[in-house]
Amino acid sequence: MNLPPFVLHQPLTIDEAVATFAQHPGEADWLAGGTDLLPNYKWRLNAKPHVISLHRVEGLRDLTPTHIGAMVTLRELEGSAELQARLPVIPATARQVASVLLRASGTLGGNLMLENRCFYFNQSEHWRRSWEPCMKAEGDRCHVVPQQELCYATFSSDMAGTLCALDATAQLLGPQAGREVPLQELYLFDGIRRHARTPGELLIGVRLPECAPTWRTGYRKLRLRGSWDFPELGVAISIQIVDGALSRLRIVLNALEQAPRSLDSVTKPYVGGPLSDQAIEELAAASFERARPYRNTSFPPHYRRKMVPVFVRDLLRHLRDS
Repeated sequence: MNLPPFVLHQPLTIDEAVATFAQHPGEADWLAGGTDLLPNYKWRLNAKPHVISLHRVEGLRDLTPTHIGAMVTLRELEGSAELQARLPVIPATARQVASVLLRASGTLGGNLMLENRCFYFNQSEHWRRSWEPCMKAEGDRCHVVPQQELCYATFSSDMAGTLCALDATAQLLGPQAGREVPLQELYLFDGIRRHARTPGELLIGVRLPECAPTWRTGYRKLRLRGSWDFPELGVAISIQIVDGALSRLRIVLNALEQAPRSLDSVTKPYVGGPLSDQAIEELAAASFERARPYRNTSFPPHYRRKMVPVFVRDLLRHLRDS
């Protein structure tokens, strides 16, 4: 399949990139690694006439345990000795994304801003013509949950679940000013809008808490094949145990809905108490009750939901005993 025609812009600075985007409101896309955007363009999925490449932009490749630039590749995250020593969950999560070749090109920013996926959307132009268009591609209705108000395309980023569990902050720069927002709050439960970025805002990186290396954090991923595939379910958990009691507990369910879901209302009552076998069983059961997968991925919703307590139980026991 051939790419549709577009004008490629190659700015050298962050300010120049943001200014270029502002010159083409509603008609431009950011290009990072291109491992998701360009295949979508080939399938004629909402292609824009202007594409702004970030490859030559300076200041987007910082990599430390407290700050990761948006243009750091997944391969660089996977191979970072400093992250492996202080925050091994980040390399471990990056290692589970796609394939070796795609991780060499794919970036953290691209993975965090990944297009939500759906059986009715992520298909060829010829295939889509056999269906009534959906609201994410030329239409006005959702085929997953039939209605005309909300898109139920599923969030498919692996890195977002882990970074939300680590209380990461997204760094954004727009035409007017920059701002920081908790990564969890950046995502919206709408498969079209997807995130709370204002028009023209660019994700330039994420900031991690100084104390994050003291937490025990892990990520589990369900997928059809051991490489390449997007998550059918992701579970990220971060805990801290002080004097036998939980001082921190975060559980994030990923790839079930339009955005990662933090189960803070479920975990809050357990902070201050021990992470006993009974507590783990209760948390696993509560996670199952909270899970709401949609029928738009390879595995059926009931199976993905049943795997939620399995992953939560396994990961909690692993983090507690490690």
